[in-house]
Amino acid sequence: MISKALLLKIFDAANMQRWNDKIRPVELRELDKQAHKMVISYFLGKFEEQSSGFDWIRVIEGGIFEFLQRLVLTDLKPQVFYKIREDADKYRQLNDWVFKRLDPILSPLGKELSSRFRDYFIDDEEDVNRRVLGAAHFYATKWEFDIIERMDPGGYEIEEIKSGLQKKQEEFYDLKGIQQLALYEKYRNFIDLCGQLRFQLRWSHTHRLPKTSVLGHMLIVAVLSYLFSLEIGACRKRGINNYFNGLFHDLPEVLTRDIISPVKRSIEGLDEMIKEYERDQMEKEVYGLLPDKCSEEMRMFTENEFASVVTVNGSVKTVTSEEIGSSYNKDEFNPRDGEIIKASDELAAFVEAYMAIENGMKAREFSEAKDFYLTKFDDMTIAGIDFGRIYSDFK
Repeated sequence: MISKALLLKIFDAANMQRWNDKIRPVELRELDKQAHKMVISYFLGKFEEQSSGFDWIRVIEGGIFEFLQRLVLTDLKPQVFYKIREDADKYRQLNDWVFKRLDPILSPLGKELSSRFRDYFIDDEEDVNRRVLGAAHFYATKWEFDIIERMDPGGYEIEEIKSGLQKKQEEFYDLKGIQQLALYEKYRNFIDLCGQLRFQLRWSHTHRLPKTSVLGHMLIVAVLSYLFSLEIGACRKRGINNYFNGLFHDLPEVLTRDIISPVKRSIEGLDEMIKEYERDQMEKEVYGLLPDKCSEEMRMFTENEFASVVTVNGSVKTVTSEEIGSSYNKDEFNPRDGEIIKASDELAAFVEAYMAIENGMKAREFSEAKDFYLTKFDDMTIAGIDFGRIYSDFK
């Protein structure tokens, strides 16, 4: 069961400033960095699917575990962290401390996930999955650094950091995706396009703390969707689809901006008009930036993103999450729980409103949103998940 404590801990990343000892033209936050990293991991992983040992579940869970570790080690400068990693004993002690800090919020998710989290840092032998995550981590960091360097090209440590990143890039040239990014501008444009969602703030018409970007929100929905998938015993493909559908569900907003639900509901037919515009723009601007192996899947993640679907005899069929659980919870049906993703999306929006109120923000929109979601999910169960119980912790 996902707890209030875990939800609030995840949102801590929205407060964590990156590069806070450098001149920054924009705020760079840890939540956004982790989200961008997982977008890049998806791109790189698509080129490694046939590699020996590659496993999407290990990429997804490795990303979640590294994110959680970073939430605790917020004050460690990267150079210090990498120095500690060189000493196996000190690194083990550091991770024991991290585990003790996180165990109270991880244990409600089940012993198996908690054990996998601990084992991930005990047995850190590099494989293709860790290399994909490592390369994505590097690329997202370099993407941020390129912004900082343009602002202060002669600044303290800038040349040293630049040189270190160039050496780091050379370590990942064996990965096909890194080679493709070096060769093709359209692939770099896709990563840049997703990165722009770092700068689109949710609830942008109101003053709110902590601020969350559309990209950061997408990661939170992805993580929640995956954790809910584990809770209901989802098959591998179902869990993978739910995670990446959550990660990309708001990607069209890079073309339309974040249009709040009350505006969409204000005029009959406006919501469908916006969806039609999004589909047209995604065809024109986005799908062509992706490898052919990704573009069709991206359509599934971004069009009718909240529909629960399966594939039966080659045809896509709309079902319910309950039907998936009872009849289609097998990889062969390529299931996706749109209802769980939607519920995760609304839970993330609720926590954003809740935290704004807790931080003293008095805008009417926050109290209305909080009351709306508390009422909507009171005593509601989706796919066997008791959402009413989750929301009750916030009353």
